[in-house]
Amino acid sequence: MTFKTLIAAGLAALLSTTAIAPVLAQPINENPLSDPRVRKAIAYALDMETIVETIFEGQAVRAVGMLPDGPNKPTDLIRYDYDPDKARALLAEAGWDSSRVLDVVYYYTDQATADLMAAMQAYLADVGISMNYRLVEGDVASQISVVPDDPVNGPSKVTWDMLYGARAALALQEYFNRYAYGLKPMIPNIPRMNELVAKVNGTTDPEVQREGYFEMEHIINENVYQIPLYYQQLYTYESDRLDRNGAPYGNEQYNYNWGVENWTIAPDASGKAVMYTNAGPSQFFEVPWQNLGIWVANKFAFDTILEADGALTPIGGEMAESYSVSEDGLTFTFTLKDGLTWHDGSPITADDVIWSIGAATKFPVTQPVLQATMKKIEGADAFIKGEAETLSGVSAEGNTITIKFARLDPNVLLSFSQFAPLPSKQFEGVDPVTLQQAAFWQKPIGSGPFKIDEVVMNDYTTLVPFEGYHKGTPKIEQIIARPSSDNDGNLLVNAQAGRADFGYTKAAGDVPGLEALAYMNVYPVDIPYTRMLWINQFPHPTR
Repeated sequence: MTFKTLIAAGLAALLSTTAIAPVLAQPINENPLSDPRVRKAIAYALDMETIVETIFEGQAVRAVGMLPDGPNKPTDLIRYDYDPDKARALLAEAGWDSSRVLDVVYYYTDQATADLMAAMQAYLADVGISMNYRLVEGDVASQISVVPDDPVNGPSKVTWDMLYGARAALALQEYFNRYAYGLKPMIPNIPRMNELVAKVNGTTDPEVQREGYFEMEHIINENVYQIPLYYQQLYTYESDRLDRNGAPYGNEQYNYNWGVENWTIAPDASGKAVMYTNAGPSQFFEVPWQNLGIWVANKFAFDTILEADGALTPIGGEMAESYSVSEDGLTFTFTLKDGLTWHDGSPITADDVIWSIGAATKFPVTQPVLQATMKKIEGADAFIKGEAETLSGVSAEGNTITIKFARLDPNVLLSFSQFAPLPSKQFEGVDPVTLQQAAFWQKPIGSGPFKIDEVVMNDYTTLVPFEGYHKGTPKIEQIIARPSSDNDGNLLVNAQAGRADFGYTKAAGDVPGLEALAYMNVYPVDIPYTRMLWINQFPHPTR
């Protein structure tokens, strides 16, 4: 269905004009998007039910609230069902300037996203809001995640008006952690949210956490600080050449005990066991602390300290031979396995791990759950401010590393099941704040079951077994990864050509095409994953 047909279908179902109760909210600065009436109008203008049924072919669930349905989400949230008349009335009340053109950005390259942008443009135009949309490329994080120097008054360091993106949660706190003071690139500080973020991160009691989630959901929902659009499953695909040999399935966006070293694949015509996949780099490999399991290097080339199961529950050590948490939860100790080496043959040391923990603490786009854990380590505040050269709470004796926390962290084991150390000697003189710009990321040296062999940026990357891997040499002889973003616009083309043996997609439009291939298997996985609109409410330059 074209987006014009979609809009026609939506407009044919116009709701009758609805009286609107007086809205007392006002803009908090010169940016009209700081007015909650405008943000509510945007929410009412989008017919998400129709979008889900058409663009996403029914393979998604219209979102109401940030969290997926379940015991941690309140059931009385405002739905903002499609109502263009209400949207127009709210805009009129807010004095919306119809000549203003919103700059909307996105970072997915699949066709469904392009269709969604076109549909949004038409829906908003129908109520009197003009928008243009554009793809952000390259170092996406620096274009969407840089926070303002003044988290109350701004101005923002990102210049777009709205961002279409996602929150794929490792822990439920992740939906809200960036509401802590100074962490939101687009939303001025909300004191009560600061308190609630501290509340849900300062306890292991699920009931106390649930109270915090409920209140935060209500605050975001009532003020439309963000607009949740839809929830979606993740789909793992595998060709019939591949055999996981009993390894579990899980959330492929993160790290879990998938036993890839034991996978086998039928030899190709030359007799070589080659597996084709995607998620290779286009311009550089990404630091593995940001999108923890998405890219090929994260999943195949780097090991983590601990190990999680498919449901992301920590179950044991990976690089760690043993570990323990003190009774009060404030001390975490682990001992590295003997004989661990980097892919270049040099030993993995406690110093590498300590440097990596410090660098991840300063790296500005470390994944929020990991970042929250690191910032609770004793001495983290002084270290981040440059008042101390090291993290005082981290120490080592031989291969045993001890981490002391200033405040309890509910996700310490989960965080270290996702945390991959880096070889510190490769980053001498590199500021962790600009870590992504290091030359290392053109061909990184890892610690996992496969090592990076050949890299032709924006064409292909090959990986080969690491014979020194502590769990045994992998059985697949070579991995060939084609470059792709989070959603792979070339997935179906490669799959039809027999060049896609393993991967995952969050693009519902890929599923019918994959399922139509006789040699392809598709496995849906339920995940906490919400696509949404972030709205820039700081003063900022207009385009």
